[in-house]
Amino acid sequence: MLQNGDVFPSLAFARVGGGEIHLPVDLAGSFGVVLFHRGYWCPYCNTQLAAFARAADKFAAENIKVVSVSVDDREKSEMLVEKHKLGFPVAYAANARAVSAVTGAFVNDDPVCLQATGFVLNPEGRVLTAVYSTRAIGRLMPDEVLSFVRHLKSLAKN
Repeated sequence: MLQNGDVFPSLAFARVGGGEIHLPVDLAGSFGVVLFHRGYWCPYCNTQLAAFARAADKFAAENIKVVSVSVDDREKSEMLVEKHKLGFPVAYAANARAVSAVTGAFVNDDPVCLQATGFVLNPEGRVLTAVYSTRAIGRLMPDEVLSFVRHLKSLAKN
């Protein structure tokens, strides 16, 4: 498991809409949120991702970037992005075991997927907090992230 202060590992994934997502490089200079979601089929993940989509303006105002990653294929990931009008990058076709090996995220065996995992990164790509779930529930939500980042920014000013 990644600990607070650890540098987030370098990972690359195919991105819905084309190209690749490179973590943590694509988040550099901003606070970052990395979400591993179980898949398009998970109602809890759908709720989480839709909530992050609704909070997009608040995140932009605080200079917080969001990325989500799953093992889903391109077509299912495209459907998820369209369904919730996700404006943040969504990665697909992640190798669950390889991602788990470098991040500590838990893997579900049937169907094979990454369990819900969330990281808040500082602008240098270091882990500020990590939320690991072993099953369907227990995940970062937008209001928690906004409150946390605002608190950190207020501490930095003092």
